[in-house]
Amino acid sequence: MSELAANRRAYHDYAVLEKFEAGIELHGHEVKAIKSGRVNIAGAHVALRGGEAWLIGADVPPYQPKNTPASYKPQRDRRLLLNRKEINLLLGRIKEKGLTAIPLRIYTARGKLGIVKLEIGLVRPRNKADKREFLKKQEFQKEIRNGGASFDREHP
Repeated sequence: MSELAANRRAYHDYAVLEKFEAGIELHGHEVKAIKSGRVNIAGAHVALRGGEAWLIGADVPPYQPKNTPASYKPQRDRRLLLNRKEINLLLGRIKEKGLTAIPLRIYTARGKLGIVKLEIGLVRPRNKADKREFLKKQEFQKEIRNGGASFDREHP
């Protein structure tokens, strides 16, 4: 699986409780743009309307601006391809207090010729204290991976 775009800020601002995989309904030129890495999912979210899941706020600029239809909107709502069971599960969890669904990353499922998939995270927002604790844990893990080298440089 090759990652095409990631919402790195999501892991800092939210605690990811569950992950789901969904297909995205795209036009042909959007697939080319996404596979070339021209997509932005930061600030996007997933909404459930009329028994369907929608990706809202994702920006896919045109692959070839001069060959793109005049009616093309880069930030249009895109339908997500989930089965009924997954949609009902998401709907039930989102109704719980404070939970929301956001896109975490876009990737190809089967290499270069594969289809484009979206990883959806069911998340809970972190408060300021949780963010600080999360950063401390990350820094501690980094020091462990580096063998404590950063600690030795700071304290001779």
